[in-house]
Amino acid sequence: MTNTNKLALFTITWPLFIESSLQMAMRAADTFMVSNVSDGAVAAVGVSNQLIIFTFLLLQVISAGSAIVISQYLGANKLEAVRRFAAGAILLNFISGVAISIVMVIFSRPLLGLFGLQQDLLGTAQTFLSIVGGALFIQALNLTISAIVQVHGFTRYTMMVAIGMNLINLTGNYLFIFGPWGFPKLGVPGVAISAVISQCLGLGVYILILRKVVKLDLGLKELVRCKLEDMKKILSIGIPTAGNQLSYAASQIVTTYFITSLGAEMLSTRIYTQNIMYFIMVLSISLGRGTQIIIGRLIGGGEKEEAYRQLFRSLALSLMLSMGAVIVIAIFRKPLLGLFTSDPQIITLGAALLLLGFVLEPGRCLNIVIGEALRASGDARFLVITGITVVWGMCIPLTYLLGIHLAYGLMGIWIVFILDEWVRGIIILHRWRSRAWEKKVLVQADAKEAQATV
Repeated sequence: MTNTNKLALFTITWPLFIESSLQMAMRAADTFMVSNVSDGAVAAVGVSNQLIIFTFLLLQVISAGSAIVISQYLGANKLEAVRRFAAGAILLNFISGVAISIVMVIFSRPLLGLFGLQQDLLGTAQTFLSIVGGALFIQALNLTISAIVQVHGFTRYTMMVAIGMNLINLTGNYLFIFGPWGFPKLGVPGVAISAVISQCLGLGVYILILRKVVKLDLGLKELVRCKLEDMKKILSIGIPTAGNQLSYAASQIVTTYFITSLGAEMLSTRIYTQNIMYFIMVLSISLGRGTQIIIGRLIGGGEKEEAYRQLFRSLALSLMLSMGAVIVIAIFRKPLLGLFTSDPQIITLGAALLLLGFVLEPGRCLNIVIGEALRASGDARFLVITGITVVWGMCIPLTYLLGIHLAYGLMGIWIVFILDEWVRGIIILHRWRSRAWEKKVLVQADAKEAQATV
């Protein structure tokens, strides 16, 4: 079983790695292209994206919960239940997406006003938020269908969709920012429009994959026949999962507010540095997602001991790959930052922050990989309690103390980031080793069905 699971982890994870890498690359490419407009435009888009990411995480209540529940039921070979959960997740996330899109459009200016942006940047940020935020219901459907496809093991298909969407997005950015062949130079609004176009086209392809590849041809009849008990099971995982991520995203919004008070230069430094660091994170994220799928199937099939060991294999691999990526980025840190800006102060400070990745990334690996394993087991509530306690009880006060009150600025705030990752990582590592998660399993496999695991 060990060799089988190693093969399954590789087969599932490498497309997730490519997909996540492309998503990170597009985020960096967007920042790079917008930086050709101005550093102020980067700050405006960066603040808008903080709100978009926050609302995007709200939509993960349904998709994250359904992915974990479906994974365990697939492991138990209960396929009719899988169909019900998939239909319910799509319907609920569509309704949620429409509601959030309306809020983003109507309240875009008041929401952005919370960040204290300069008046000349506020209008740019509002335009971007209204366009991209108004299309979040499309993102909601993409997110849900992608999760369903991936948990069935068809990660190569979602990777190919991601490649197509990113190419379309990148092409649209180029056309609307640089204006070749007579295209209008729309700047930041053009970046937003190209993002929405790529999402719409991606949705059409996702629907085809769900029907033709996964063989889940869900019509209106299936969508409206959702069972309340099924929805409760999805939400029992989805709410804590999204709650943990929302708590963290909210803390990042508060942190962004603190950094904004230090000036647009510091905010741009943070955005440029994080875009580079995303390429390190993608290794842990893809391994974590692959591990979640494998462990969910194993637990659903009753193989808890193998699930326990699988986590440590995944964690060791994640640590090794992440530290290798840190070394590469540390060597080329200044040229990489030079792709985004020519400001010597931003490059110097950003280079120093990237060197701290040697301390930051191991803690982040613990959080991502072990966190996904605990979610796969059904133990999502422990993660949200830990996250809220550490982030709001310790990290936000320390961010203000070191970054603002004691005037250590962005360097002080980065030190808090490191402390946050390590404290939460050590706590959840202890939770996994305690095996308390074994009591949180959502489905019990029948004796015959237990043979159908990964």
